[in-house]
Amino acid sequence: MSTTTVTRRNILAAVIGNALEWYDFLVFAFMTPIVAKLFFPADPNNPESAVNQILLTLAIFGVGFLMRPVGGIVLGMYGDRKGRKAAMVLVTGIMAVAIFFITFAPTYAQVGIAAPLVILIARLLQGFAAGGEFGTSTALLIEMAPPGKRGFYGSWQMTGQMTALLIGAAIGTLITDIFTTEQLMSWAWRIPFAFGLLIIPVAIYIRRYVEEPEVFKELQARKASGEVAQTTLGQMLVRYKRETLVGMGLVVTATVSIYITFTYLVTFSTVTLKLPLRDTFLVQMAGAALMVVLMPFMGAWSDRVGRRLMIGSLIGYLIVLWPLYAWLTDGPTIGKLLTVQVVVCLFVSVFFGLFGTVMAELFPAKVRSLGMSMAYNVAVMIFGGFAQFIVTWLIKVTGSPMSPAYYVMFGVTLGLIAAFYIKDKTDEEAMALE
Repeated sequence: MSTTTVTRRNILAAVIGNALEWYDFLVFAFMTPIVAKLFFPADPNNPESAVNQILLTLAIFGVGFLMRPVGGIVLGMYGDRKGRKAAMVLVTGIMAVAIFFITFAPTYAQVGIAAPLVILIARLLQGFAAGGEFGTSTALLIEMAPPGKRGFYGSWQMTGQMTALLIGAAIGTLITDIFTTEQLMSWAWRIPFAFGLLIIPVAIYIRRYVEEPEVFKELQARKASGEVAQTTLGQMLVRYKRETLVGMGLVVTATVSIYITFTYLVTFSTVTLKLPLRDTFLVQMAGAALMVVLMPFMGAWSDRVGRRLMIGSLIGYLIVLWPLYAWLTDGPTIGKLLTVQVVVCLFVSVFFGLFGTVMAELFPAKVRSLGMSMAYNVAVMIFGGFAQFIVTWLIKVTGSPMSPAYYVMFGVTLGLIAAFYIKDKTDEEAMALE
């Protein structure tokens, strides 16, 4: 079998596994309006009960993020020591167990307080698994890239995540079209979660067929000969403090974009703006589809002009946010929502197209998985895990539907500051081992 065929097979396995990983993690956010009613019953005598349902469900969603730094450390170190392939198999296996629990979880009406506890355990497992996913899969993609194509290959990391959003929105739209409200609340809500169990055969395939990148094989050989020493977490944080902080800044922008601009869209549009659920899912699909198409081109573009292309995209992103959301909230319609999402996606596609590659280029191979996992998951836990809870609470307390825009603008500003400190490594043909 040719080297090109093996590389393509490895990349395809990584992208599909990545997409299913994030689908399993994010589908909970898509189904929040339904899950809230099934696991946190409303009090008909309390007019704020519906909002409280959402807040409790989003709190469970956020709890999963508390385990992400733990998973990032454990699985990141595992990936740097045992291999990208071994870590990916472990990550997908843990995620499969978690999504199984959610798919077959009994509701509050069936078992009472035990129902949300099952969801809580599943979310903790998902958080642990997701903590190791970004670092290992991104490292594999970047280290498999031919010279001069790291931007293009790295773009498939976030393309996988946006594919997960697209699939989630598509399934959400489909089940709301096919099933009645009674059927959704009875059993059909489980279908999107059951779809996530497809990650099991992907894990088996990765374990049997995917090969380690040559860069990692060389690193392992040098470790075995004593030329390269294993780096501990403390050593990594001391030696690569600047890189970790820059990475965290970039992750804040990515986090607020995914968890507010995209996944929170359904809850925000239906609960706050009072727009139809089905139409909101269609807008979600349109935005995700546009991102999936654009991001690989943006990654390839960065291979030609350099990674600092990211700075321009973040400036544009920051400029358009306030006027777009002000226009949307002043008389919301599905047409306005679609326009806002498309314009935002044009800027975000550039940032996301470069994000995975820039993160990987911050760290040498011997700490790449751990370094990315730490920077990614600490920032996600702080700024993303409870972002939807915080924004929903802010809307409730202030009465302003502009709260999501303010939160995203704050996150984009941090990412823009970090982007100015990126060392452009576009023209470096070889990824450093140490």
